[in-house]
Amino acid sequence: MLKPRRLFALLLSSAISASLSGPTSAQSYPTRPIELVVPTSAGSGTDIYARALAEITRKEKLLPQAFVIQNRTGGGSVVAYSYFKTKRGDPYVMLAATGSIVIMATRPDVNIPLDNYTPLALFANDPQAIMVAADSPYNSLKDLAEAARKAPGTIIGALSNPLGTGRLVMHLLEKYAPGAKFKFITFKGGGEAVTSVAGGHAHFTPENLSEGLGLIEGKKLKVLAMTSEKRIPQLPDIPTAIESGFKIDAGTLRGFVFPAGVPKEAATVMEQALERAFKSQTWKDHARRNYYEDRYLGSADYAKFLQVRLQEYQEFFNEVGATTK
Repeated sequence: MLKPRRLFALLLSSAISASLSGPTSAQSYPTRPIELVVPTSAGSGTDIYARALAEITRKEKLLPQAFVIQNRTGGGSVVAYSYFKTKRGDPYVMLAATGSIVIMATRPDVNIPLDNYTPLALFANDPQAIMVAADSPYNSLKDLAEAARKAPGTIIGALSNPLGTGRLVMHLLEKYAPGAKFKFITFKGGGEAVTSVAGGHAHFTPENLSEGLGLIEGKKLKVLAMTSEKRIPQLPDIPTAIESGFKIDAGTLRGFVFPAGVPKEAATVMEQALERAFKSQTWKDHARRNYYEDRYLGSADYAKFLQVRLQEYQEFFNEVGATTK
């Protein structure tokens, strides 16, 4: 029979061993700061929402370690995504993911498919707005599409990227209005695109709402429709493209992903922290200020959503004859 002192030592040893394995090991994550990769420059929309998340987790004490923002710019986001691809299995690197995650998967020259990521959470969609000059004769999306159907190639759209989300919206307008055909001109940025419409150099633009807010408030532009799934609460009088008869659900995604192959326990801890961040009043205030469409999706639903978007972009690239080789 073991002596009391020997028995106590064995029980203590067993307890310590148990504490170093199983669920408690997940609770120890993270033990050091987490790099949050931003594929755009400081001050950009993606940078702003990434920093908002970092501040919320710090303020609300949602994780025992902080996020460290790393802006890795260049190559139309290729630099950041290529870097992230090398971090397989590392739960101390997270990406502020936008719609570029799907574009990178569509381009065979980049070769970064969706299975390089562990989707964690989608927070929002930053929708496009189909905007025309305030004195434009077009007062609805149907008016605009009908004009492009009656006189193909005469209605000019202003874009910031010939293969960006705005171009996708234009393509979908044509798809859901058989016979309609738009012409487009591109600019260095969305700000220039919306200004060209206000100045009468183009008939419309499908860029982000944020790019045209100043001109809308100054009554130089009007919004025909938003590409959100539902009406934006701050803009209750503006219909969605879906309501107008066009099945267009597009915009800049605001989500977060880990590299592929991270430990399941770490992914669970992070997903739970992100969900709490999304539910915080600070995030709600941030989303409202930036006219985001709230669209929270957990890891499983986010992964399915990305697959749907991937198919949409593959069809888009093929149909417009985009060169991706």
